[in-house]
Amino acid sequence: MGVPAFYRWLAEKYPLVVVDVVEEEPVEIDGISIPVDTSKPNPNNLEFDNLYLDMNGIIHPCFHPEDRPSPTTFEEVFQCMFDYIDRLFIMVRPRKLLYMAIDGVAPRAKMNQQRSRRFRAAKDAADAAAEEERLRIEFEKEGRKLPPKTDSQVFDSNVITPGTEFMAVLSIALQYYVHLRLNSDPGWKSVKVILSDANVPGEGEHKIMSYIRLQRNLPGYDPNTRHCLYGLDADLIMLALATHEIHFAILREIVYSPGQQDKCFICGQVGHLAAECEGKAKRKSGESDEKGDAVATPKKPYQFLNIWTLREYLEYEFRIPNPPFEIDIERIVDDFIFICFFVGNDFLPHMPTLEIREGAINLLMAVYKKEFRSLGGYLTDGPQPNLSRVEHFIQSVGSYEDRIFQKRARLHQRQSDRVKRDKAQAKRREDIGPDVVPDSLVPVGRFSGSRLASGPSPSPFQQSGGSGRNMDSAGRAASDQHLKLNGRGVSHPSKVARMSSGASVGAAIVEVENDLEMEENENENKEELKLKLKGVLRDKNDMFNSDNPEEDKIKLGEPGWKERYYEEKFYAITPEEIEAVRKDVVLKYTEGLCWVMHYYYEGVCSWQWFYPYHYAPFASDLKDLGELDIKFELGSPFKPFNQLLGVFPAASSHALPEQYRKLMTDPASPIIEFYPTDFEVDMNGKRFSWQGIAKLPFIDEARLLAEVEKIERTLTEEEARRNSTMFDMLFVALSHPISPYIFSLDDRCKHLTELERSKVREPLDPVASGGMNGYISLCNGDLCPPVFRSPVEGMEDIMDNQVICAVYILPDAHKHIPRPPPGVVFPKKIVTIADVKAPPALWHEDFGRKPWENGRQNNYGNNHGRQFAEGSHRPAEVPLHSRKFREVAPSLVVNPPRVVSGRRLDDAAHRLVVNSLNYRQDHRYTGDPMQVDPPYYDGHSQGRHIATYPNGRHQGYVAGAVPSVMDYPPPGLHGSPNAVVSGYDRHRLDQQYVPPPPGGYYNRSHTQYDREYPHHPNSAQRNPTVTYNEQGFGRDYGSRYPSRPMEQYPAPGHHRQQAHGNWSQQPPSRGGYGPQRGHNPYSPLQRGRQSPSNHSRR
Repeated sequence: MGVPAFYRWLAEKYPLVVVDVVEEEPVEIDGISIPVDTSKPNPNNLEFDNLYLDMNGIIHPCFHPEDRPSPTTFEEVFQCMFDYIDRLFIMVRPRKLLYMAIDGVAPRAKMNQQRSRRFRAAKDAADAAAEEERLRIEFEKEGRKLPPKTDSQVFDSNVITPGTEFMAVLSIALQYYVHLRLNSDPGWKSVKVILSDANVPGEGEHKIMSYIRLQRNLPGYDPNTRHCLYGLDADLIMLALATHEIHFAILREIVYSPGQQDKCFICGQVGHLAAECEGKAKRKSGESDEKGDAVATPKKPYQFLNIWTLREYLEYEFRIPNPPFEIDIERIVDDFIFICFFVGNDFLPHMPTLEIREGAINLLMAVYKKEFRSLGGYLTDGPQPNLSRVEHFIQSVGSYEDRIFQKRARLHQRQSDRVKRDKAQAKRREDIGPDVVPDSLVPVGRFSGSRLASGPSPSPFQQSGGSGRNMDSAGRAASDQHLKLNGRGVSHPSKVARMSSGASVGAAIVEVENDLEMEENENENKEELKLKLKGVLRDKNDMFNSDNPEEDKIKLGEPGWKERYYEEKFYAITPEEIEAVRKDVVLKYTEGLCWVMHYYYEGVCSWQWFYPYHYAPFASDLKDLGELDIKFELGSPFKPFNQLLGVFPAASSHALPEQYRKLMTDPASPIIEFYPTDFEVDMNGKRFSWQGIAKLPFIDEARLLAEVEKIERTLTEEEARRNSTMFDMLFVALSHPISPYIFSLDDRCKHLTELERSKVREPLDPVASGGMNGYISLCNGDLCPPVFRSPVEGMEDIMDNQVICAVYILPDAHKHIPRPPPGVVFPKKIVTIADVKAPPALWHEDFGRKPWENGRQNNYGNNHGRQFAEGSHRPAEVPLHSRKFREVAPSLVVNPPRVVSGRRLDDAAHRLVVNSLNYRQDHRYTGDPMQVDPPYYDGHSQGRHIATYPNGRHQGYVAGAVPSVMDYPPPGLHGSPNAVVSGYDRHRLDQQYVPPPPGGYYNRSHTQYDREYPHHPNSAQRNPTVTYNEQGFGRDYGSRYPSRPMEQYPAPGHHRQQAHGNWSQQPPSRGGYGPQRGHNPYSPLQRGRQSPSNHSRR
């Protein structure tokens, strides 16, 4: 699902859902690398049964790897992929199944988005090539030599599309890889491997979900199967939730580059800042390092996103005050998935009302909770949305449109003005030069090889216009010293020394060194060219840098914006035309919502349906939805070559057979208008060009298929195979219990023809297969060839193959039951009320914070009940330092702003002092900020203590309260104004917190949620035993604090947690209430201090 920034939003709002992955590295002994034994227990203390790989999330990064030179051949891409899969397998160590799914032919609804992406990619590549050629000419004029361009098989990433030669070869390479690992790696021996390649229709992640849905609730299926899915798309989270499988984790890289904080913005290198930049590219260090100073590129760390923890958060998040009926968390999860579709997906254009960076999901959730009682029920029932309720919900969202658009326009104008002002200031600085030349400056010729004048002088023997030969001795000494300081070894001997006529060896050495130096200069120039090209393209893609910015004719937020929108985007002029277009747009968009929901829950309901407009309606336009009659016809998927014709630009026609290619490039082609070389990109109020909308003509399917029918008979046998539809392949070792069934089926079918053999299918025995249902059939060729030749150059042949292959077919289609299966054992809960952040201010109502801070907690309260003004510790209506203020809140009196001394500091000064404390690696208290009281807890003056918990929270902490005294307790001791835990032992961190009694409105014994929602019972009055019934949920909500126990939620201290390692409380980061984060921006704890999950098998 195309929801940019969704993962970041989720991980920041619900930090406990992500857990850092513990990786085990190979050990090197006497220069020999010993691979990791994946048959041993998982170091993450969490064993998985099935690992699913969304392979397109692996293929694309291997086209442009970060830890090695860019590949130039398919073999290099394959080798990179093998290493990638090895690393993922070592992390997860599945015990039953590895499922590798490559994107096949997509539904027509997705093809429109694929077409837009590929046309944009071709256009961007052409623009980059033209700009690179211009820069090359510029470099050559300056006498700066560049290495010649090299031919590459991977110049066009559009070949990562079903039907291309690359995808066909990739399938063979992966089959070889699977055979290699099953034959040699003990951790793979008992694992079934399913390969669903590009000839199997469907997107990779949806093929995986179809497999999971169709296995559930069948005989032999283990309801406690542990799933792990790797992929980069945000929609994987929604898809995992939609399965209603409890034991499900998403594996992905952390969205963070190690060393990023120390990266120079001038050259993009790590290890120095801009002030220390030499302005030169990195030097090559060995053949495997294209641009590094003998420093290996650090691997990106990984995280598990645990779906079971996310479900816990959602259960807390969607508490409905005084609900009209018993709340079903499974239905709530379905509704959450559905409302997120409005923020973005791959099948419908973006709705202009909602932007995730503007807190759109927070708005949707707030409206849902506010309107739930009046909705009359849930928005969805499995794959079926209730359109009348959806209309009620989205109309409530639409009521905020004016305010959203008005604030967006203000911020956009402010940002544009700032960029223009910065550009003007930069230009003025460029125009102002020094009036005199200081004596300390040296001739510019000395630095002809540097990007910056402050860069190091070239080597004395550098071939650059003779400047090296004329350099004085001081210059040579400075240059040599610079080389030594920068770790580049001892300086080279001077090449201008007189040599005798017999010194042929010395002359040869000098000549070789000259060649090496010239090659190094060329490589440095090449890196500088790439850096400059990147900057030029970045500036061109920023509309704020345009001298002729696109005029905003719609002016959202100003009166008449809706009429102007339909006039400009849909070319409707009269009110009657506008209304007719609006109704059709709403119909198609609503069809799209229903199509997407069905796709997520039961698979494709129509292969041919697509949204026929470039733009979406407004939220307030979605009216009369209950009157719509929406139906779909299933149809059939495109063939691979037909999809290529539907999504490829003419620039990628080289990946198609010749006769197909002519349809895209021949001016006389009957469908040539489908392939424009230039097209309009509507910025639609966006800043960056990649955010614009490519206004491409929609493919006319009937015309396209009519032309294809005329040329399909010209395909060769190999091309026809690439253009066919196939099934998944199943691989197991000969020692696996399934292999005898495959051999038996082969023996029974030996007398049949190849066509007859292909129609025979045998039901799988779920006992022998480890709980997997479905059918097996015989593949073409040898089931178990004795020798498997390597298709990848440089990799060994498999001479004694012990792996057998069969065709795998999914079980018969049956209805997906969207709730956990019977017999599932829920993991121990780790989320408490203290871990749930208070609802943030809605973006359009929050005028104090910056846009990127939306969703982060405010240190000074929230929008419920009495407010604290932002930037102060006082009630909003009480003047600072007034007598009234001191009477109302004497403990909250602070020093004037920006005062950093004294006992009572404002928030900024508090952070300054805390962040300035000394920090020692052993974490013993020397002013360690990890040992001080959290800023939301004012308890030192009480002299009472409670335990610290490994999630970085106090049980029953007071969110939103402000420290009044900058005094710190001894290490490990945390004051509590509420209760004394008897028998406190500072070395035991798993004690149960005694909750405080209810008190006044500003009594700090109440949690943030208690203060905001008076209907919710205080933790002291809750029964720690979790039961879920209609009588317990929502009763006595009419009173502030009910007299009898509430049973629907656990007390904050219900789930005891054992501390692991040397953990302690941390101060907040930028106003948040969670512990301070280290390298990982999403982890609730610093790396290396993360507790292993308690999600153990029962």
